[in-house]
Amino acid sequence: MMKELFGGSSSYRVTLFFGPEPVHGTTDVLACVFNVKKRSWKAGVQVSVEVILEQVARLRHELRLMDRLSEALLAIAPEGRSACEQRIEDLFVQAVAWCKLALGMEAGLTQENQCIPAAVFVSELDRLVMDRREDVVAYIVSELDLAIDPSPPSPL
Repeated sequence: MMKELFGGSSSYRVTLFFGPEPVHGTTDVLACVFNVKKRSWKAGVQVSVEVILEQVARLRHELRLMDRLSEALLAIAPEGRSACEQRIEDLFVQAVAWCKLALGMEAGLTQENQCIPAAVFVSELDRLVMDRREDVVAYIVSELDLAIDPSPPSPL
């Protein structure tokens, strides 16, 4: 599902291994690790994709993510809502990291474990997440099994 949503090439098979997790030695960067295998490779590699917390927060605000999910959250029992909101945060970071991985795959990955650093593809990631905003929301909704109105909220 993610490959189609976030523009991954059909020549790659990608799965989320884990994340988001804080990057050791920093307070402002999270990373998700993906298992990536290209059809022509004998074995896959692990790619750590780092994202800057400030960029994630800005994108979340620009997408009006919580506004778009607020109605669906009301359907969740109050005692479960906090856990769901935390899960939304993690899923949003994962979606942003998937987008950044798609940029890395477009640029070309080598058959070795690697890291796409936080400072790489910053402006490209902004554009891709905004272009794929409906896919980002669809990923979160699907993972949480929520029901929402697919139309974005009207601007204030």
